[in-house]
Amino acid sequence: MRNTKLAMLVLLAAGGAAIAGPTPAAAIDYPYCIQGGGWGVPGDCAYRSYAECQASLSGRYGYCNINPRVAFARQKHRQTHRDYDRLY
Repeated sequence: MRNTKLAMLVLLAAGGAAIAGPTPAAAIDYPYCIQGGGWGVPGDCAYRSYAECQASLSGRYGYCNINPRVAFARQKHRQTHRDYDRLY
């Protein structure tokens, strides 16, 4: 009886883990990427500063560059005119 309860608990835990599954990592676009040398496009974009990118690149073939997804991201639209009708 005890073994049956233990087996049932293990199966429930395994089923719960399988249903939950792995969750995808949060996609963060850092401003610097390692590019060239087989890194692909846009490369390894996991660096917050140029110095951090250079330190990680040390001893490997490639170069540090600005992340194109960050450089060409759409800017937030700012309202450039005043809406005087709403003042009164």
